[in-house]
Amino acid sequence: MTTTQTKSATFESLNPRNGDVVGTHPIHSAEEVRAVVAKAREEAAWWGALSFDEREKHLQSWKSVMTRRLAQLAEVMHLETGKPHADAMLEAGLAIDHLAWAASHAEKVLKRHRVPSGLLMANQAASVAYLPVGVVGVVGPWNYPTYTPMGSISYALAAGNAVVFKPSEFTPGVGEWLAHTFLETVGRPVLQVITGFGETGDALCRSGVGKLAFTGSPATGRKVMAACAETLTPVVIEAGGKDAFIVDEDADLDAAADAALWGACSNAGQTCTGVERIYVHERVYDDFLAELVDKAKDLRAHEGPDSKIGPITMPAQLDIIRRHINDAIGRGGRAVIGGPDAVGERFVQPTILVDVPEDSAAVQEETFGPTVTVTKVKDMDEAIEKANGTAYGLGGTVFSKDRGMELAERMRSGMTAINGIISFAAIPNLPFGGIGESGFGRIHGPDGLKEFTYAKAIARQRFKPVLALTSFTRTEKADGQLAKMLTMLHGRGSTIAKD
Repeated sequence: MTTTQTKSATFESLNPRNGDVVGTHPIHSAEEVRAVVAKAREEAAWWGALSFDEREKHLQSWKSVMTRRLAQLAEVMHLETGKPHADAMLEAGLAIDHLAWAASHAEKVLKRHRVPSGLLMANQAASVAYLPVGVVGVVGPWNYPTYTPMGSISYALAAGNAVVFKPSEFTPGVGEWLAHTFLETVGRPVLQVITGFGETGDALCRSGVGKLAFTGSPATGRKVMAACAETLTPVVIEAGGKDAFIVDEDADLDAAADAALWGACSNAGQTCTGVERIYVHERVYDDFLAELVDKAKDLRAHEGPDSKIGPITMPAQLDIIRRHINDAIGRGGRAVIGGPDAVGERFVQPTILVDVPEDSAAVQEETFGPTVTVTKVKDMDEAIEKANGTAYGLGGTVFSKDRGMELAERMRSGMTAINGIISFAAIPNLPFGGIGESGFGRIHGPDGLKEFTYAKAIARQRFKPVLALTSFTRTEKADGQLAKMLTMLHGRGSTIAKD
């Protein structure tokens, strides 16, 4: 990235494959961010007042425009991230599917509905609805510049909020494309984009939006939380992962190796829910490793259009990948594919590491490159213990014919795929998010819709109560009746000693 000082500050987005300039974009100042948020509040009032059906029609129209221009969006993503065009198409397609689901399910999930009042309050009609928070700020990542932020944008819009989106400085063109097509479709800037660096994102955090959704590193996530705390702005944090892949002795080894390689190396390993650690039962370890190496030996990253692996989008990540590989080998690990020489100036070749200590950086820290460690375990108890042995808890994978559900439930992660790879991310009904250093809050599914709302509870008196409990006219007789009722409702099985 380069910054130029002209009439207004701008920066350039670059193609990580060759360094070519893709586009020039403004660096929005704190004052400009405040103005955008103020405009968003005006749009939120209009958008939030629409019916669910009206919002759905707008969002489905936007979905149709995005679908018809899918190749165009994929090309912008390809240029700014360097990922293969086919992978960009897949990413955009998944984002569109989530948009369609959010638009069509918002009313069912969020509309006001009756809930039981209970015997004590039988005279009350109780109901709850989920109302928009107003303006949602979204700070997006560069690795999946459409799919990941749209997991917040789509659901926030469907819930009735306006959105201010700050894309990564590496992928500003994607954000501007989304906002432009929305405005073209809907005719009002309910979705707006601000571009720039950390200062622009910091200004959004301090702008007093109703909620802020962030995707990035744990360190930056903490800074986001601190900035948002100044205005008591609630946050959704997706802060990366160190996802484990478990292979049981009864697993389909060919399918497991294929999934593990794709999970580790697709998008050049720059996937929060990608595979970074593999734990294999000792009875099938050698066979699995042989399958994995055989599938990886001809997989190469290069500048050609037929490369299945793109470049490392963020240049600074190259040093992290190199450090992790060197640390693993320096502490007794071996590279059976790739190694220190796999890290080039723009591309990193697939690297498979074995015999790596569990306390090494390659096992404990997010690498975000096409590298993976493979570790032999004596049984699945050891596999689970090691899989749960990092501070992260985003996603995970289990390959097992008989024990898949059991092992998945024991894995400390927000999401787990059984005999598949990252499949949970493509199912709109499922919530997406993690625990621990991977953050908190959820996007996608009913939980994702509710994430960008607040619960509005209403109790309406239908008839006068039999017992007037909330009045200074309450009598001793009423107190006695209340005590009898409570005993009848809750006294059985009580361990509290009786007088």
